[in-house]
Amino acid sequence: MLRLLTAFLFVCPLLASAADDARMRMQSFAKDLRSLSGEFEQSVTGAKGSRGEPSKGTLALKAPRQFRWQTTSPFEQLVVADGSRVWVYDPELMQASVRSQSTEEAQSPLTVLTDLSRLDVDFTASEAGTRDGLVWLRLVSKAAEPEFAYVELGFDRDNALARMRFEDALGNTTEIRFSGWKRNAKLADGSFAFTPPKGVDVVGDPGKDAEVIPLED
Repeated sequence: MLRLLTAFLFVCPLLASAADDARMRMQSFAKDLRSLSGEFEQSVTGAKGSRGEPSKGTLALKAPRQFRWQTTSPFEQLVVADGSRVWVYDPELMQASVRSQSTEEAQSPLTVLTDLSRLDVDFTASEAGTRDGLVWLRLVSKAAEPEFAYVELGFDRDNALARMRFEDALGNTTEIRFSGWKRNAKLADGSFAFTPPKGVDVVGDPGKDAEVIPLED
């Protein structure tokens, strides 16, 4: 789920004729976009209709392929992509995992925000009509083994990506609502860097340039 976490796109304020409006809005929003930050609320519905506990937090993106997704409630968790690796840190478990970002991004719609050229390379995009007052664009990954069946991005009439919805291979549906977007604002130093705190177990291969405390045998 975290690999999906997190993707976002926006745009122009016209009364939507749904035929081609969502992609036009996305292209308008992505123009000159270098960084983006905001807040999210996330809910998950199981294939049989069961609902998980909602979560919320903050996110930030920066060109070319850096992102930060921080869950603050009901538990803490941090996902950081620094351009070459993706870190997932669970403070309660005192554990961090790390993997190649190239693998992560092959199936993530996040990259299209700050690199619109990846849209048709990594996804098949189609208009998904209007509902809930939003105009929707559907993305289907071109990856050989995609992590999700599809992702839908919903744009409101205020030029913002208001919602993201995706379904995984098991039929679970995740919906993310966004708010408080800030475009091209200065982000805090170190937003896209992660060094595991002392005593944290690290799973995976972080590479030679990362300071880690590896798992003990």
